[in-house]
Amino acid sequence: MAAITADRIAVSTWSLHRLLGTTYPHDLTRFEVGPEHQTYGEGEESLLGLPSVLANHGYHRLEIVSFHLRSIDPVYLGELRDQLKIANVRLQTLLIDAGDVTHPEHGARDERWIARWIEIANELGAEHARIVAGMQAPNPETLDRSAAALRRLADGNAGSPVRLVTENWNKLLAGPEQVHYLLDRLEGRIGLLADFGNWRGPDKYEQLGSIFPRAELCHAKASFIDGDLDEVDYAACVTVAEEAGYRGPYTLIFDSDVPGEWAGLRAERDFLLREAA
Repeated sequence: MAAITADRIAVSTWSLHRLLGTTYPHDLTRFEVGPEHQTYGEGEESLLGLPSVLANHGYHRLEIVSFHLRSIDPVYLGELRDQLKIANVRLQTLLIDAGDVTHPEHGARDERWIARWIEIANELGAEHARIVAGMQAPNPETLDRSAAALRRLADGNAGSPVRLVTENWNKLLAGPEQVHYLLDRLEGRIGLLADFGNWRGPDKYEQLGSIFPRAELCHAKASFIDGDLDEVDYAACVTVAEEAGYRGPYTLIFDSDVPGEWAGLRAERDFLLREAA
């Protein structure tokens, strides 16, 4: 296994829900930030303050979920971009966390909504923008509808430094066959973010092994049992990725009540660095 070094470790704001507290849920009928929800209480830190906090914890890559942005005003986006630069934290990905381009009624509307968020990713200086391939059940019609929409989104982003990626997530990409079908039709214009935790069942590792040769990014989500990292599952997922030739960053995804967000992230990071030592 190749060395997994600290510079390959990223953190998603998804893993810091409780620290941030508030979210701004999307309304796809209009392009503006929704009203503040104290989803996890008031929170202890703002998104603007997060880059320096991350750096103090030894992390220098960040993924931001779109519903954590309290504003899309250019002044606010500029302030966030400045804070990232000051803290020496790379904005690896803006995770555009809504929209269904395969929806038979609202697909065109959602495609326009996603296109505007891709512009936000550019304004923030993100390296990638993750877009949802679709939420409808997979069949040739919905997969082709997704491919056509994603090609148009790539066309609209042509010449940009932001690399568009999609994820093995939601109904449309329920297994490796659907992932390969879609990516083959996109001919490299959209990349793949592979997530450890989106697929379940006895064929999970085989399925992940099928798509990881195409992955450019990884959501390294671990399971925790009574606050303890499930090392058997995590090791198997990492082995699958590395043996497939994956050499990109690992974004730590923590989504448990215990042992707490920073402790959970530290357990995941320490395991990754130790596993490949």
